[in-house]
Amino acid sequence: MKQLRPVMFVGTASDVGKSVITAGFCRIFKQDGFTPAPFKAQNMSLNSYATPDGLEIGRAQAVQAEAAGVPAHTDMNPVLLKPTNDRNAQLVLHGKPAGNQSAWEYFMEDDKRQLFEEVKGAFNRLSARFQPIVMEGAGSISELNLRAKDITNMRIALHANAAVYLIADIDRGGIFGSVYGTLALLPPEEKALIKGIIINKFRGDIRLFEGGRTLLESLTGVPVTGVLPYFHDIHIEEEDAVSLSLKQKRFVAGHINIAIVLLRHMSNFTDFNALEKDERVNIFYTDNPAEIAAADIIILPGSKNTIADLLAIRNNGTAAAITEAHKRNKVVIGICGGYQMMGTEVADPHGVEGRTGSIPGLGILPVRTVLTLEKITQQRQFRYRHLPEVNEGYEIHMGDTVTEVASPLNTFPDGTTDGYFLHERCWGTYLHGILDNSTVVNDLLVQCGKPTVAKEFNYRAFKEEQYNKLAAHIREHLDIPAVYKALALQ
Repeated sequence: MKQLRPVMFVGTASDVGKSVITAGFCRIFKQDGFTPAPFKAQNMSLNSYATPDGLEIGRAQAVQAEAAGVPAHTDMNPVLLKPTNDRNAQLVLHGKPAGNQSAWEYFMEDDKRQLFEEVKGAFNRLSARFQPIVMEGAGSISELNLRAKDITNMRIALHANAAVYLIADIDRGGIFGSVYGTLALLPPEEKALIKGIIINKFRGDIRLFEGGRTLLESLTGVPVTGVLPYFHDIHIEEEDAVSLSLKQKRFVAGHINIAIVLLRHMSNFTDFNALEKDERVNIFYTDNPAEIAAADIIILPGSKNTIADLLAIRNNGTAAAITEAHKRNKVVIGICGGYQMMGTEVADPHGVEGRTGSIPGLGILPVRTVLTLEKITQQRQFRYRHLPEVNEGYEIHMGDTVTEVASPLNTFPDGTTDGYFLHERCWGTYLHGILDNSTVVNDLLVQCGKPTVAKEFNYRAFKEEQYNKLAAHIREHLDIPAVYKALALQ
């Protein structure tokens, strides 16, 4: 195979489509016989994933690794920031917690020299094992006030000598100003790395933008590699909660309605991606007590700040609606932080989430949680309830949940257990991804008491189909030979 230099996809702003396009190119290179791997130096997200060796990375890089057909590894995302509130975040370095920092401490205390050394080391190790490395930037590459502290955009692109492609979202408007301004603010050595412009999320007849394409190339001196139409029929996991605003939030009559309790610090909302594609159900995200009361199934999701979110749902009436639904024998389940909330108490003696203290839980499950300094991150195979099928999920949590009378929901191959099973309509678990398993989902839908058309949904096969559709979409609308030419080593 030819040797290829790294390729990097950067943006004029956040949420322009970098993560999805990076995943698409990971699949393209895999299809073409290369051994690609994704890389994002620093990610800020509450959606994370446990690697096979029991460490933590951003979910977007796990998705990209899946598209590339390789196991997820911490070198693909050496720095992960997980916000705990508006000003503070947990720093995860090489998959392990490295303390909490305020935004000021993280961005302003130094120029990140030591952290950048860690990032370069991760990239170097990855590039020795895979090629090409498919890199993703973060936010805008022209944030002048943060340039000296940047470890995830053009600073790492220069280290990697990457061929860089600038992505702009035409759907949000201002395409000429955003592209021209972004490139104009780059110093010469950084602009020299830019090999093309990708216009993303175009609606309508692409021929109408031919003049605009010519103007952009004339203004910037950079070729437009292609214009990607907006798509609705390709489903790739979103990187972060910004996409929640685009999700269904309404009760729909005639369906099994599943209410996901909308938490301010919700983490791993990708737990519900498989349900969103299941035609038997309608899921919606809400903190409206009336909508929760009307739902057939209520799910308390994970949280990066369990105590703060528990206080919030008490104050807005959501907690009362959940406990009342439980009393009326509605299906109520909790995952990770949601499982902790369903117990009798959540204690934080070490100040893991902020101030030390404790708070009463919803009292639905007879369990008590103590938040711990040690984070548990590992992939799991398990058997759900009494059923024989082997399922898959993963744990990411800082907490120890105990009960006086054991009633486990899941059993691991070594005989250890997870969660609490109160009855068929009420349980809690620490396992993220539990609802990706048809065994669990089918059992859950039976319990709500509404008839469903039996229709198996294979989420893993569905995801493979989506990666291939995404690759085909990108091949159709971008100049892939030009990309390969830019990546060819002389």
